[in-house]
Amino acid sequence: MEGKFRWFAITAIAPVAWGSTYVVTRAVLPDAPLWGAVLRALPAGLLLLAVARRRPRGVWWWRALLLGALNAGGFFVLVYAVAQLLPSGIASTVMATSPLALMGFGWMLLGQRPRALSLIGALAGVGGVAVMLTGGDAAVDPLGLAAAVAAMLLSAVGYVLATRWGDVDVLSSTAWQLVAGGLLVVPFAILIEGAPPVLAPAAIAGFAYVSLVATASAYLAWFAGMRRLGPGAVGLIGLLNPVTGVALGALVAGEALTARQLVGLAVVLAGIAVGQATRGSRRTGGAQSASPSRKPRVGTKNVVPVTALEKSRMRS
Repeated sequence: MEGKFRWFAITAIAPVAWGSTYVVTRAVLPDAPLWGAVLRALPAGLLLLAVARRRPRGVWWWRALLLGALNAGGFFVLVYAVAQLLPSGIASTVMATSPLALMGFGWMLLGQRPRALSLIGALAGVGGVAVMLTGGDAAVDPLGLAAAVAAMLLSAVGYVLATRWGDVDVLSSTAWQLVAGGLLVVPFAILIEGAPPVLAPAAIAGFAYVSLVATASAYLAWFAGMRRLGPGAVGLIGLLNPVTGVALGALVAGEALTARQLVGLAVVLAGIAVGQATRGSRRTGGAQSASPSRKPRVGTKNVVPVTALEKSRMRS
């Protein structure tokens, strides 16, 4: 149980940090989604690459490009645009539907069949999303809502593929994805938005936060959790994204919270509790909690060798 809680806490770094990016983007970053994606992904990827000191080999050249487009380049462009079009609470609650998408793609691509009560927890989260979406005073921009749904689906596919292709350490694969994603967006940013925006000191600080904290650190925590806990459990942890987004939207951006939104938040938290309690009660706990014995669990075949590989690297 201690090991499970530790990985829950580590993985939770990502959705909490991501939930804060909506407020930061709306408050201090320029309205330039393409350059915003570049300035978020590329510095984070280069920093991690300097630490990993490992280049892609073989199939990882095209894998890095594909994952970079799904998890970084395309995803960051959409999220940046969403943050400009939607209130932070609404934007982050749309992303809370990702547990169902992760479970679905995890079943299709990893053979990890969702547990019944995990689905109930995810559906509770979606119910909370629906309540919060209809509970705010701000109007919902249809274009922003469509961009949020597209970002959620892109990232769900990318996260599951990154877990399936778990034959390299998390640090290196994360670095390659972020560098590839940033570089892929550069030519589009130049053609569509022109020269990079001139950044005020507040914008520089904002990009430093979203790149180093909400990208480099958050993605390392997220992908490590995906390999050890699986898409279903991690997707439920991702429900902390709307909790953070709504809370910060109210505390920092002054967005009004209604009784319906508070009820929705309670339902989201209940969904997290149901999903995590289910997993904890049906496993033996401790370090073995990342390797369930029930089938079909194709994804766990990727988890065990990768974990052993990473441990051997840390010892050397």
